Amino acid sequence: MTDRQPVVVVPVRFPLSDHSEATLNRAVAVAEERGATLTVLHVALYQEGKDVRRGDLKAAVERSVGRLKNARYVVRRGFLVEEAILEEAAAEGADVVVIGSKQAGRWRRMLTRVFDGPDVEQHLRRELDCEVVTVSVD
Repeated sequence: MTDRQPVVVVPVRFPLSDHSEATLNRAVAVAEERGATLTVLHVALYQEGKDVRRGDLKAAVERSVGRLKNARYVVRRGFLVEEAILEEAAAEGADVVVIGSKQAGRWRRMLTRVFDGPDVEQHLRRELDCEVVTVSVD
């Protein structure tokens, strides 16, 4: 048995939107509650052509929530946000993925086209064997 530290993955937009900040705050709280490392993930879509650097993501996150002790900052490039999130969560061996309600809605629409109406959280649990926390922002 290993003494592996739990991992929380939180995908965010860049620059941070209000929804991303709320999701990030919840992810920070979940990571602190569980003594977990936090991976802050931004997916830079090829089709948008924006070049987001890891240092820019880190600076924006620290302006929003302060300096995080046990955090990694990852920028992945991809065509589909959902696919890149699944890949990163799997690569990290995530114990928890924290997503905003808007992201969950996008996943639900995408997965509905593929799987005829799945429950996003159940799909992620099956695919990743992890907990999914959805943050609602009013």
